[in-house]
Amino acid sequence: VPLLTGYLAAYGFLLNLALFIYFIDQIGKILRPSIVLQYVALIGRKVIRSVYPRLLDESHSAQPGQTTIIEGEARTIVNDEDGVLLAFDLNGLVILAERSNCLIELMPEVGDFVAAGDPLFRIFQGGENISEESLRNSVALGAERTMEQDPMFAFRIIVDIASKALSPAINDPTTAVLAIDQLHHLLRDVGRRYLAEGRESDRGGQVRLLYRTPNWEDFVQLAVTEVRQYGRDSVQVMRRLRAMLESLIATLPDRRAAVLRNGIEFAGDFVQASVS
Repeated sequence: VPLLTGYLAAYGFLLNLALFIYFIDQIGKILRPSIVLQYVALIGRKVIRSVYPRLLDESHSAQPGQTTIIEGEARTIVNDEDGVLLAFDLNGLVILAERSNCLIELMPEVGDFVAAGDPLFRIFQGGENISEESLRNSVALGAERTMEQDPMFAFRIIVDIASKALSPAINDPTTAVLAIDQLHHLLRDVGRRYLAEGRESDRGGQVRLLYRTPNWEDFVQLAVTEVRQYGRDSVQVMRRLRAMLESLIATLPDRRAAVLRNGIEFAGDFVQASVS
């Protein structure tokens, strides 16, 4: 055997062995719960900032929600395929409604599963010339949820990780606390922003599109309720939940505090009873 070929084979084998060990080490680190939680939360914050770009301004009082009067019967457009609503073309639907001088309502919320035959749109006050195909082309359906226009999905993933960690089979409250840490950051980011009101107007101020969107209470309930239920026997989890809610009350605008105070009563009562 030529000496050069033997050296190349031997050193090549050692190099491949070193790369394989490095690959296994990196995969093991990436699959750690803390890394996964940080990655999901990072994407969630980007989605929150893209869906809700405007920050709350405490110098302006909260404006009451606009009331839209819907008269007459609606024309219903049904879905023609199974799938999860991933995103919709907000500006395109407003332009479509303005051109036809009508009001369009998107029935499902982003993240909802829509079966074939379920109501997808309702059209009020005209819109006879709007084709069903153009409306269906304005929404994106997929096999499972994504975070493109669905900031609630980041909360859902993190809460599921915490719930699994608190199951009797795993019993890992530390991972649940790590999940609460990321929920804390996400709630602070959401609480500092104007959340969508579920209605969009054209350039003349006429409401043209209605859609369903989560409010502040929905975010808090999703982040707190299930973790509190499955972690009710863990002082560590309940203490961290209470600390999260107290921190959010202290740092977020006053208009966000009422929902947080409702949640802190449960966590606070449990921790005090357990410590005593």
